[in-house]
Amino acid sequence: MLVAAGALIGAFLAVLLALAPAADATTSPSPGPSSSQTQFQNSISGFLRNAGQPLQGVKITAEGEGFTGSTTSGASGAWTISVPTQGSYKVTLDESTLPDGIKLAEGQDNPRTVTFNQTSNASTIFAFGAGIQVHQESFFSNLANRLVAGLSFGLLLALSAVGLSLIFGTTGLTNFAHGEMVTLGAVVVFSLSAIGAPFWLAIIAGLAAGVAFGYVQDAWLWKPLRQRGTGLVPMMIVSIGLALAVRYVILFFFGGATQQLPYSQSTDIELGPISVSPNNLWSLLISLVVILLIAFALLRTRLGKATRAVADNPALAAASGIDVDRVIRLVWITGGFLASLGGILWAYYRPGVSFNMGQQILLMIFAGVTLGGLGTVFGALLGSVIVGVFVELTTVFGLTSDLKYVGALVVMILVLLFRPQGILGRRERVG
Repeated sequence: MLVAAGALIGAFLAVLLALAPAADATTSPSPGPSSSQTQFQNSISGFLRNAGQPLQGVKITAEGEGFTGSTTSGASGAWTISVPTQGSYKVTLDESTLPDGIKLAEGQDNPRTVTFNQTSNASTIFAFGAGIQVHQESFFSNLANRLVAGLSFGLLLALSAVGLSLIFGTTGLTNFAHGEMVTLGAVVVFSLSAIGAPFWLAIIAGLAAGVAFGYVQDAWLWKPLRQRGTGLVPMMIVSIGLALAVRYVILFFFGGATQQLPYSQSTDIELGPISVSPNNLWSLLISLVVILLIAFALLRTRLGKATRAVADNPALAAASGIDVDRVIRLVWITGGFLASLGGILWAYYRPGVSFNMGQQILLMIFAGVTLGGLGTVFGALLGSVIVGVFVELTTVFGLTSDLKYVGALVVMILVLLFRPQGILGRRERVG
């Protein structure tokens, strides 16, 4: 087991070592000159544009948490202020430094309060232009926007949850390293984009990295442990150790800062009363299409039927002539692919790529899987959508953004008190 784990970590060390120059020599796609010599891991950033044209040399100041810092916008209109700690900061735009004839849009808050939420980067955008008026969002408009955001979050959560549920259903393993499979896809995409690789190639490489990680895990670690008859609890503990090892290898080479993927900054699209970013809209559509394809494969293809048979009863499936090891291997590959895709979309939703982004979402993935029913793919889908929508709706009814993820866990606990097997789970799966 130790040899297999060491070989696995060595393989990842070699891959990340090859990508290390990208992480070290790369700057965020939205840098701005800073007046301070000190660079902290946390930052506040944004873009200044008027009618599509960048505004250069505009002074921005951030105050809060006992810190004051300022910067000026760069040639692209981007600005960044590094701050020592996460918290709430008052961000002020010095209107006297704006070019002649340029004014903030009517109703625009200046100064405004910016609060960090689950990431080391907080962003804010100032609107400019005559005739542009910023209105306060109505309750129903806010509700519609949060529903769309929740559905987008729930579906990208379902991508990772379905993979985790497939692995649990076929092997019985609760894989705590699944979060690192989520992180890997986004890290590879950022690293390749940072060294100038085409974006489409970086996406393909990120998905391929997830597939390779799933394959290597099963071939080098989990299959040997299964053949030795290792119990599920020791294997779960091994997965925790693997998660920690991979996470901090990524931290060593990637760094602790949050980096932005290409095209992470975009203007919202207005669809009637709903305002949605193109990234969230693409995330929703991609997640929906992929999940429908997975559902079709499970219900209509021979491999999908074999997978469901192995999940129901591995011994009976083997007696029926199904190659159980081959099915499990394909499940791990599929799980790696779905996790890496979910990680890429999660990096746009947060937004940003960090070494522990998979750890941050892992609890939500487990919540979706457990709520829907352990080992049931469609239960994982349903549970994830419920978690995603509930997480976003809680902010509409007054819960702070820092506590919205806690509400989803409370709902999961309440459901399991009355239905321990989950919404679509079967009683025989429990115990």
